[in-house]
Amino acid sequence: MTATAPAAAHRADDIELNSLGFAKPPSQTRVVVAMSGGVDSSVVAAKLKSEGYDVVGVTLQLYDHGAALAKKGACCAGQDIHDARRVAERMGFPHYVLDYENKFRESVIDEFADAYLSGATPVPCIRCNERVKFRDLLETARDLDADCMATGHYIQRKDGSVRAELHMAADHNRDQSYFLFSTTQEQLDFLRFPLGHLESKAETRALAAEYGLSVADKPDSQDICFVPNGDYAAVIEKLRPGAADPGEIVDLDGNVLGQHRGVIHYTIGQRRGLGIGGLGDPLYVVRLEPETRRVVVGPKTALATRIVPVSEVNWLGDEPFKGEISCMVRIRSTRPPKPAILRPIDARRAEVELLDPEEGVSPGQACVFYANDSTRVLGGGWITLRRRPAS
Repeated sequence: MTATAPAAAHRADDIELNSLGFAKPPSQTRVVVAMSGGVDSSVVAAKLKSEGYDVVGVTLQLYDHGAALAKKGACCAGQDIHDARRVAERMGFPHYVLDYENKFRESVIDEFADAYLSGATPVPCIRCNERVKFRDLLETARDLDADCMATGHYIQRKDGSVRAELHMAADHNRDQSYFLFSTTQEQLDFLRFPLGHLESKAETRALAAEYGLSVADKPDSQDICFVPNGDYAAVIEKLRPGAADPGEIVDLDGNVLGQHRGVIHYTIGQRRGLGIGGLGDPLYVVRLEPETRRVVVGPKTALATRIVPVSEVNWLGDEPFKGEISCMVRIRSTRPPKPAILRPIDARRAEVELLDPEEGVSPGQACVFYANDSTRVLGGGWITLRRRPAS
């Protein structure tokens, strides 16, 4: 069932390991399943229950239901909690809803707003996994005497020669390794990802139908759960009044080309919606300067970046984090990994040299490291100010 399933062929003290890697029967193995109400986590819970595991479902209430109910398809909205509860009732396992609203706001939403105000482009889903689901919820799972915690993420956990390893999902189109780079080794030892080996989302939906789950045809959530209709600026303005103050659009030499309606409305690499057409060659957002409320634009060539500084590095490799490390890196979730040289500065900071310059490298995004010629995730870090142009 899981990426650890091959381990079932081995024995510990003459007791065969179950599909989650424990030397005891499934009925004596308690697993807490993080249930969002979507089809993925619902299938994980139903599959584990059908295999005889002692399943406990937990859904997090992350923000106010009143606002969430107006957002169809949002993660952990009122309907999603209801859907998770129905799955638990059908399959016959306990289900709990935990109020994490304050923790979510403090750990994720506030930083999301402040990052935009500082000119960065944050990825709140990573912070949610890091600071809420894989920290607070994982501790709750331990408090419930669980042997492990399972989620519906599309990523693989494999037993390596040295330790448990994190790998890309078998279906690279649904791979979520970019969003889970900050998973620590201790967390990885406790986590299980039963869907990571599936070849397509169609297989997941087929399993949901097989178990008779009402969410079998439920659409995937497309937006960040607390951002209705993808309108980031509206959320930031509500959280930080005055965040959308207008300012100048300038070129690389500081010449004023026009006015903008607030730095929070722009991202590095953006071309459309600048309102400065008719100036010759296309112009792109090259840099955001929130302190002067300036949006700096330039030609596409000005976007090329070779050296990327990263901080808050999480290292999952077997070898020490030092020297020069040849690897592949991904600087946006939608881009494939590219060859790079990783140069650690200390345990938590590094400089990444992209062998082929990338365009639109933005502070606040993640830079995720992968092993060469492998699907293994070696860790990653957060891209920090400042970008350096390609030489």
